[in-house]
Amino acid sequence: MNSTYDKLVKRSTTFSLFFALFLIAIKSATWWITGSFSLLVSLFDSTMDFLASGLNFILIRYALKPPDHDHCFGHGKAESLAALAQSAFIIGSVIFLLINSVKLLIHPATVNSPMVGIIISAVSAILTLMLVIYQRYVIKLTNSNAIKADMLHYSADLLINIAVIFALCLTWLGIDYADGVLALIIGCYIFLHAIKITIHALQDLLDKALPQADNQAIVELALSLKEIHGVHEIKTRRSGPITFVQLHIELDDLMPLVKAHAIADKLEKMIANKFAPAEVIVHQDPLSVISKEKATFENLIN
Repeated sequence: MNSTYDKLVKRSTTFSLFFALFLIAIKSATWWITGSFSLLVSLFDSTMDFLASGLNFILIRYALKPPDHDHCFGHGKAESLAALAQSAFIIGSVIFLLINSVKLLIHPATVNSPMVGIIISAVSAILTLMLVIYQRYVIKLTNSNAIKADMLHYSADLLINIAVIFALCLTWLGIDYADGVLALIIGCYIFLHAIKITIHALQDLLDKALPQADNQAIVELALSLKEIHGVHEIKTRRSGPITFVQLHIELDDLMPLVKAHAIADKLEKMIANKFAPAEVIVHQDPLSVISKEKATFENLIN
């Protein structure tokens, strides 16, 4: 793992953690003053962000640990386990909030000092936007799944802050049920967001292959070397920040082993550079053996 990747990802999780804590503090004070339920939902979302960022803060440091005797492929799965735990907790809590949102629609409550809530929510939205922009910068340089998940949290929080401002403005104009309606919409959004995180985490834990475009890029890299006649049995997966790639390349029968090794080593470095950080294994197959296997297979199906 390169030091630049480690530094950027760790710094991003640290910023996220303290940022979420700051939002919890100002939203708690504002909710206490206004009594807005949509602001309470926003406060809940920031609390979830804090828990998520806290888990990321701890587990991403564990995931970045190098492989050891008991974990030969590293510790990257810790990120997916954290995301799964976060989403399960969020789904249960959101169901509770949705029930209370419906109660608020039936019995609307008065919001006190809505202007205070509007100002604080606007400040929260601006600060959240700044954090999301920084996280996008980190993702561009690292392609970290953990930071992508964290950015999704705060992108949702940005939308929630905007929705809260809208709800408080309507309440200020005397539309009391707006607070309950927006709380219900926000709660549904968080619920769908948590489901998305759950699916993504499960796919990572089940070693889902990279997108087809990435597999095609691997084929193109291999065939860019004139000595390689073909590629087959490509297997890919992600574990935390690390991409794992395995593939077979087809080479001339009489090629010296030293040269075949050099070609495989060159291809491994090319793929590792494109998908860094990555671990790549390239197996070399004689062209005649592959041709016979293909011919046998074609005979069987004809």
